[in-house]
This record gives sequence, C-alpha cells and structure tokens, in this order.
Amino acid sequence: MNKEHVKLTATEKSELFAEGVITIVLLLLLNLSIVILINLTILQNKNLVNGIYFLKKTITFAGGRHLWSWQNTFLVMMGVGDLIVLYWRLIRRYHQMQLRHVISELHYIAQGHFDHTISFKVKTDLQKVIDSINSLVDSTVNAINEERAIEQSKDELISNVSHDIRTPLTSIIGYLGLLKSGVDDPEEQQRYLNIAYSKAEQMKSLAHDLLEYTTLKSTNTSLNLTSLHIFSMLEQVAAGFEFEADEKGVVFNIETRPKDLTIQADPEKLVRVYNNLITNALKYGTGATQINLIANLVNNNEVELRVENNGERIPKDSLKKIFERFYRMEGSRNTQTGGTGLGLAITKSIVDLHRGKIRCESDDKWTRFIICLPLDPKNTKSLV
Repeated sequence: MNKEHVKLTATEKSELFAEGVITIVLLLLLNLSIVILINLTILQNKNLVNGIYFLKKTITFAGGRHLWSWQNTFLVMMGVGDLIVLYWRLIRRYHQMQLRHVISELHYIAQGHFDHTISFKVKTDLQKVIDSINSLVDSTVNAINEERAIEQSKDELISNVSHDIRTPLTSIIGYLGLLKSGVDDPEEQQRYLNIAYSKAEQMKSLAHDLLEYTTLKSTNTSLNLTSLHIFSMLEQVAAGFEFEADEKGVVFNIETRPKDLTIQADPEKLVRVYNNLITNALKYGTGATQINLIANLVNNNEVELRVENNGERIPKDSLKKIFERFYRMEGSRNTQTGGTGLGLAITKSIVDLHRGKIRCESDDKWTRFIICLPLDPKNTKSLV
C-alpha cells in the first residue's frame, strides 16, 4: 500500500499560515531593532566608521568592484538568518501537527478499531513510531483472530464430541431399555446385546482417539526417539493388516531407498501414523488392488515416507479438509463408515511433533499421503 504524507486540514493550514506571518513580523521587528542599535553604535565611534570605509576600499573583486556597504551586507545576512528561522519554525509546527495526527489515530485504534492502521508517512524518526504502531496493530489483529479461531475450534470440538457420544449412547440406552422391559426371544435378546456392545465399542474408540489427540496437542508431549530401521518397521506394519488386505484383494508393496534406511523417531507414534494411513486406504480406497509403502532418503537430513493406493480418488474439496479433526469424507457423521474422524488429525499431530510435514495428493491413478521427516528431529528446525 502506497502511503501519502499527512494531509493538513483547512484549520491546520490556517494555523500554519498564521504561524508564518507572526514569525515574519517578529523577525522584522527584531531586525529593525538590531539595525538601529548598530547604527547608533557606529555613529558614536568615528574609528569604527573609518575602519569599515578602509576595509571596503582595500578589498576589491574582478572588474574593480568593491564590497557592499555594511548595511547591505548586514541586511542580506539577516535575511538569510530570517529565512532559516522561518523555515525552522514552520517545520517544527508541521511536525507537531503530524504528531497530533498520530495521537488522533491512536485514539481511534484505542476505541476498538483494531484493524485500523496509520496510513500516512513522515520523514522524521516519528515514522519508526508509526511503523511500530502498525506492527502492534497487526499483531493484535492476528492474536484476536487466533483467539476467535480457538474459541470456534473449542465450540466445534464440543459439538462434534457431543454428537458422536450422544448417537451411540442413545442406541445403547434404547436397546438396554428393550431388554429391561422383557424380550422373550433369545435371538432378539442377543441381537440387542450385540448392537449395544458395538455402540459401546464406538464410544470407547472415540474416547481413546480424543484422549490421544488432546495429548498430542499438549505442549508437554515429548517423543521417545530411537534409531528406527524403516524397512523392518514397514514389514511389521504390513503384516498386521495382512488378513484385512487379503479379504479386500489388496497387495502390499514395500520399498526403501537405501534398504538400510534408519531415522531417529518415536516407533510407537510412527507406527500409529502408518496404521491410520493404511486403515484410511483400506476403508476409502474403493477398488484398490495395491498399497505401496515407500521410503526415500531425499538428502542428508530428510526422508520422504509415502503411503499410496490405486483406489478411488479423493475429491478435491475433501483434500483441503482431510486433516481437520472430525472430518469424514463420506459427508456424514456415520461411524459405521467414517470411524471417529480423528485418525488423520492424529496423524498430522504426530508428524508435527516430529518436526515434519504431511500432504495428500490424489488423481485417477493414485492417492498418496506424503510425509517429510528430518532424520533427527532434535537437530533440525521444523519443515512446516
């Protein structure tokens, strides 16, 4: 934004003009007084008159020109001095008016207009004050927006948790109520018990994920870093999903470059990342026949981990929200298909804790979750 200089009001311009007029009048009176005093002094001292006359005759310039009379010389010097004093007075008053404008802007901001910045510029050190004020305003606005976002996030969290707890709890109470009222058919009794148990498991899963998510978000959460052989870890993770993958006709492919790639990481938390991503691939990768677990050494201090499947692509709108807590791609809060909605949010929190970054890409051929991690989080700045 291009900043303009302070625009003076009509009253301020009149004030500046009056200041100039008064200064000129005072200077003229002062000059007249000085001239009269010097004149009287010279007339009373004949030697001084002779000295001035001798000096004038002695000093000559090209063309035989002599010095001006002392009166003319003194008047020119006083004129130059007067201009300097007039300029200084006007500039001083103008700077006072600038300061007045800054104070007025501060009062306006203090009244609650925290998104307002001082839009004009000055050529004095006052500009540093203006820049500091604008920086403070920007910081205040960011803090206010962040606080609002946190409040909104808390409200959404409470709303989502309440919804996800209330739905299975209502079913549990309903079916237990039917059992309490008396159901003679043993098969019906067993069916009601199975449904109530299933809903209770959903509540347990939600409580566990919610606790893990809030724990990971806590500033006190620390990593238990150890040397982790990536290929061996990926083999163990894939083995844990072998039965479910066989049922869906999905084959795991594991590849690490180099084969003995080792990083400093928290094994338990990184395994949770892979479990969440593979579960997500099996649940949403409709039609997938392959899940690739790939790890590449990008440079001497960073590794890229990828979990990719060749199933149905993720919609573009969902890619923007996929790591938000409680977001479910099926567009409802149906836990039968969508789980708790915290899996990918937990995944991102773990990656952040390792000072890494994660993103998702999806097209008609592959859906890829790409994680970039430092080889040693303790000695590396955040990659985010």
